[in-house]
Amino acid sequence: MKACVVGGGSWGSAFALHLGRLNRSTNLWIRERDVYEETIHYRENRTFLPGEIFPASVYFFNNLEEALNDTDVIFIAVPSKFCRSMYKQMAPFLTSKQILVSLTKGIEKDSLKRMTEVMLDVFPSNTEKRIAVLHGPSFAVEVAQCHPTAVVVASTNSLLAKKVQRFVSNVYFRVYTTSDVIGVELAGAVKNVIAIATGISDGIEFGNNSRAALITRGLVEMARLGKKFGAKKKTFSGLAGVGDLVLTCTGLLSRNHYVGYELGKGKSLDKIISSMKMIAEGITTTLSVHQLAKQEKVEMPICEQVYDILYKNKEPKQALQYLMSRKLKNE
Repeated sequence: MKACVVGGGSWGSAFALHLGRLNRSTNLWIRERDVYEETIHYRENRTFLPGEIFPASVYFFNNLEEALNDTDVIFIAVPSKFCRSMYKQMAPFLTSKQILVSLTKGIEKDSLKRMTEVMLDVFPSNTEKRIAVLHGPSFAVEVAQCHPTAVVVASTNSLLAKKVQRFVSNVYFRVYTTSDVIGVELAGAVKNVIAIATGISDGIEFGNNSRAALITRGLVEMARLGKKFGAKKKTFSGLAGVGDLVLTCTGLLSRNHYVGYELGKGKSLDKIISSMKMIAEGITTTLSVHQLAKQEKVEMPICEQVYDILYKNKEPKQALQYLMSRKLKNE
């Protein structure tokens, strides 16, 4: 099968690099003209994935129609706030046989929909059986450097999940399958909010106890929201749940942890965003999760405090005091 990766950021580039190393013929669509020309010239995305040379089996496109043409499986690595418009741009060029795999971790701001739900808004109703989600603890740089990585692919179509699993797996990139699309997508979104919380804690220079508490109770919040929407409990103890949560909350490569860390050090959100080359999904996702929790009446105190810090200028230490002084209860 021939692949296309839509999105030339760090994760899209790393995934295209990975597919190329598997000797899969892969088209990488890059939106930014200057990044596209740079990548064509050097066979390296020096802006978002410096130091990694693409194999000959990876081809670069700035034209979306050309990139999607004659491909069998399409991996979409676009920030969540751009996904709906991206899907609309893609729709006229898709065939009824192409497999669509979301690599995006987030919840749409206004509709509060997961990315596969947005897909079903935009694409024909018979598309569901051709949609999958690939999530898990997978920093782009480490995948590019062939560090052993394990992820999960979710689809309501078990045969499709297995097909994608076989297509992308190798000795350093191990893929598991699940039918729990809801759980995998919600876990992938909420973990970024919790990562901001742990970053704040680290920025204030609280210790390992504080970080462990935030990760553990953050996992409870994640599972609580998932249960409300019918997700499977075991998903949150797996790669898309606790696996990705631990990585994003502790790894120095985490953009969301970085945002929190800088907030903990006293920087403003505007200054932090302006200093970043790539998007931290948790900033937007915090808004979506806050609205979703209120709408569904799900208790998510850590996420609520992150929202107050980001959007109501609450002092981080005041937020911590609130969390620690809540009514005592059973675990």
